[in-house]
Amino acid sequence: MVLRHPDLRRYLSARFIVGMATQVQTVAVGWQVFSVSGDPLDLGLVALSQFLPFILLILPAGHVADHYDRRRVQLATYIILAACAASLLGLAVAGVQDLAPVFGVMVLFGIARAFNHPTGQALLPNLAPPGTFPQAMALNSSLGQVATIAGPALGGALVVLGIGVAYALSLGLLVIGAALVVNLQGGGRSDAPREPVTLTALLSGITFVRSRPIVLGSISLDLFAVLFGGATALLPIYAGEILDVGPAGLGVMHAAPAVGAAALAAALTVRPLRSHVGRWMFGGVVAFGMATIVFGVSTSFALSLAALVVMGAGDMVSVYIRHMLVQLETPDAIRGRVSAVNSVFIGASNELGEFESGVTAAWWGIVPAVVIGGGATIVVSLLWTRLFPVLWRLDRFPADPPA
Repeated sequence: MVLRHPDLRRYLSARFIVGMATQVQTVAVGWQVFSVSGDPLDLGLVALSQFLPFILLILPAGHVADHYDRRRVQLATYIILAACAASLLGLAVAGVQDLAPVFGVMVLFGIARAFNHPTGQALLPNLAPPGTFPQAMALNSSLGQVATIAGPALGGALVVLGIGVAYALSLGLLVIGAALVVNLQGGGRSDAPREPVTLTALLSGITFVRSRPIVLGSISLDLFAVLFGGATALLPIYAGEILDVGPAGLGVMHAAPAVGAAALAAALTVRPLRSHVGRWMFGGVVAFGMATIVFGVSTSFALSLAALVVMGAGDMVSVYIRHMLVQLETPDAIRGRVSAVNSVFIGASNELGEFESGVTAAWWGIVPAVVIGGGATIVVSLLWTRLFPVLWRLDRFPADPPA
C-alpha cells in the first residue's frame, strides 16, 4: 500500500488538506463578494482575477518546476496560499467592504495556483518508490475528488457561522499542508541543471508534447471530450426548469460526477489498469459521451443522477490514463513544463466547455445542446482512434517514470 511510504503519505495528505482549504476559501469568497455587491458580474471578476495570472504564468511555472527543488517550490506555493487566506481573514475581521483588496488577493491566489499545478504533478513521480506510481496516482485523484465534494459542503456550513470562521479554517489547513511538505525527505532535485530562461525553453513542453503522439493524443482527446460534453454548466437550468428539484437538488447534481470519479479512482487504487490502456481511455470517453446524452434527454431525477455519476466515472478513466501517460512518457528534466502544458489543456477545456455549452444552448435549446455535445464527444473519440492509432493500440503503461 502506498501509504506505508512516509513521503507519499505526507505528500498525499498535504495535497488533500490544501485541496479542502482552497475549496472552503472559494465558497467563502464567492459568498462574501455577492453579499457585499449583489452583482453577479463581481463573481465573474473573482474567477477572472484567478484565471488570468494562471494562464499567463503557467509555462514559466513549469520552467521553475524543472530547474529548482520541487519540494521547495511546492512549499512556497502553500505559504503564498496561506498568506492569501490570512489576508482574507484580516479583511473579514476588519469589516472591509471594498472588494478591490479581495480581487487583489485572488490575483495572488491565481499566481500560487499557476506554480502549484505543474510542480505538484511533477513532484509525485519523484516521491513514488518503484512500482507504486499507478496506485499513488489513483489515490491522489481519489483524494482530490473527495476534497471537491467535501470542501464546498464544509465551506457552506462554515459560512453560516461567519466568513471569518471559514477563512480561519482555510488558513489552519494550509499551515498544516505546508508543515507536511517541509518534512519531505525524498524527491529533492537540488542538482537540477539551470537552463537559461528563453522562449525555446519555455515552449519546450509544447515541443515535447507535439513530438509524442501518445501524449498529444491523450491530452487533446480529453480536451475535446470536455469541450463538447460540458453539460455541467447547464445544471442550474436542469434543476430549475426540467427536473424541478430546486437548489437542494442542484447541490446533489453538482456532487454526483465527483462521487462517480472518486469511486472509480478508489477502484483504480486497489486494481490499477494493467492492459488495454488505450482502449480503456477511449471507452471512458465514449461512456462519458453516452451518459451525457442520457442526462440530456432525462426527465427523471434518479436517472439524471445516475447519468452524472457515470459521466464522472468515465471522465476519471480518461483523466487517470492521461496523467499516467504524461508522467510516464516524459523525462524528469522536462516533466514540469509538460505538466504545465497539461494544466493549460485542462483549464482551457473546463472554461471553454462551459462557454460552448452556454452558446449552443442559446442557439439550439437546452436539451439539443447537451445531446449534440454528447454525440460530438463520441464522434471525437472515434476520430481520434484514426488520428492516433498508437494510442488506440497502447496495451500497457511503462513500468516506472523515466529519470
